[in-house]
Formats: sequence, C-alpha cells, structure tokens
Amino acid sequence: MRQVVSLRTRRLLSGVALAAASFALSPLATAAELNLYTTREPALILPLLQSFTQDTGVAVNTVFVKDGLIERVKAEGDKSPADILMTVDIGNLLDLVESGVTQPVDSAVLKDAIPAHLRGEDGSWFALSMRDRVAYVAADMDEVNTLTYEDFADPRWKGKVCIRSGQHPYNVGMLAAMIVHNGAEATEQWLRDVKANLGRTATGGDRDVARDILGGICDVGIANAYYVGRMKNAEKGSDEYQWGEAIKVVRPSFAKSGGTHVNVSGAAVAKHAPNRDSAVRLLEYLVSDTAQSLYAKANYEYPVKAGVELDAVVASFGELKADQLPLTEIAKHRKLASELVDKVGFDH
Repeated sequence: MRQVVSLRTRRLLSGVALAAASFALSPLATAAELNLYTTREPALILPLLQSFTQDTGVAVNTVFVKDGLIERVKAEGDKSPADILMTVDIGNLLDLVESGVTQPVDSAVLKDAIPAHLRGEDGSWFALSMRDRVAYVAADMDEVNTLTYEDFADPRWKGKVCIRSGQHPYNVGMLAAMIVHNGAEATEQWLRDVKANLGRTATGGDRDVARDILGGICDVGIANAYYVGRMKNAEKGSDEYQWGEAIKVVRPSFAKSGGTHVNVSGAAVAKHAPNRDSAVRLLEYLVSDTAQSLYAKANYEYPVKAGVELDAVVASFGELKADQLPLTEIAKHRKLASELVDKVGFDH
C-alpha cells in the first residue's frame, strides 16, 4: 500500500535541505553554534531547532545518525564535536549513559519542567516528549470508552486484536512496565492470552493497526497515540486519513497503577561537548512552553511539561494520566520482556 505523506509533513520536509548543509561538521565550533547528533529524522525536529536559533542566535549543526550512534561517538573520542545526543526510547537513552558517552547536567530549569520519573536522577538524561501507548478502537464501538492493558487478554476480544511485533521496542517497554506492575508470570500469561486473541500475526507497524481495523480484520489494537495525529491530519481522501477516521483513541491504564504507559524521546549532553553551555541552553529551550508546544503540534507527541497547548487531535484524546513508574525501573526489565515474547512465540 502506498505511503501517504501529510501536507504538514511535506512542509516540514522542505526544511531538511537547510539542515543537510550542516551535516559535515568541523570539530572546531564557535560559542554561537553547537553540534547535535540525532537518531530522529531531521524533519521532525527542524522546526524546534530553527525556533531556538531565531530566539538565541545559536546555530545548530545537525547530524542524522540512523545506526551506531554510540559507536560513532566512542570512535571520535575526546575530539568528538558532538554536544548533544538525541534519540527515542528509554532503552536507547540509558544505553548512551551506560556506555559512558554522556555527562550529567545540573539545571534548575530542566528539573522544574521535567517530572522526576522522566529524567535521570543525576541529570545524565532528559525526556523531552512522551509517546503514550494507547488503544485504537473501531470508531463505531460506542460502548468501548475505557480499557486496561490487562483487558486485551479477555476472551471477548478473541480474533479481534491487532498489534505490531512483540519484539518492537514500543511493546518491549510496555511489557517491561507490566512485569514491574504484575510480575513476570502474569505478563507471560497475558502474552499467551493476547496471542490467542489476535486477528492476524503480530507484525507491521502501528498505523497498520488502524488500517486493519478499517479493513475489518480486528476491532481493537495497541499502538502509539502520535500516529493518530499524523493520520487524522493527513491529506483528506488519502489512505492514511481513512485509517485515522476509522478509529478512536482510548488511553488504557495498568489495572494496579491507573496510569497509561509512556515511552519518550530525549537527549543528553555529550561527554566531551565542546560547546557545553550552548548544549545546556538548547535542552532548557526544548522544555520551554514554545518548544513543548511545537513538539505537540508538529510531531503530535505529548509534552513533558504540564500546561502546554496541544494539537487539537491530541487534545481530543483527553487528559493523559501517565504511569508514574520511573523509566529506569522499566528499562531494567526489557531483557526479560523480550525473552517472554520469544518464550510464548508471540510473533509466530
């Protein structure tokens, strides 16, 4: 099926050429610039970086590193020009810290803006936006307005659940949180029960869940909320727009905590940052009201800072009551979560 790019995304992509000119970095940077290594597509963060530069006069040289971020920074050693390392998924953030390529930051601005469970205790990493793992529900199912993650194991959904691979980091993180809340044995049984409820093999991406609800393959599924913003804001009449119109979002919670599981995008200051002060200044800017609103409206991600204006589609999902488990605690159980997925043959 062809991929449809929204009008808003096309406008954002038009700025990538501006970022591309700065991909070749010199290790010598002035105080009026800084170097950002990121695993995020440049178009997704370019509006925020341009806004920062307009407000501060500090230019941001951006290098997109699809794979091997840690290896690259380690190879560059103390001559690395990297000032900030930016990625998605708490596991990736903690991998940066544990590999020794970051340094702690003590910033009252960051502490005030970011809840404690969304940053490192020593200031070694900071979440900049949240990605809530939600339920996609067929739009005509008026009776389904509340769910827990545990509900997906209920036999009432037999043959009606869609989800991507259990080994995808989005699902591994969710399962790791479930292990903390409910224990490994209960999580293993949940995987077995949900597998029995699948309407098709656990595969594809999150938007495929919406596609397959439209196609009548399933009635409910688990996926990230920000994809719905992209779909519902896609060009009217496009495939992606129709997928978005076929579903509604219900934010599940864990039965014991009453909170919705979230993963994050985030960043850390590089260990040998030649422009450390400017790097901290950018991180502080990214948790300002202006930048957090841009995160919400350009990427449809949920702000880490309270009280920030949301995109209208995201706001329509209602209040996000995020699970308060520390992300570092969730990350400790990623390996076990992955092992349980394989043990029950969830993806087969």
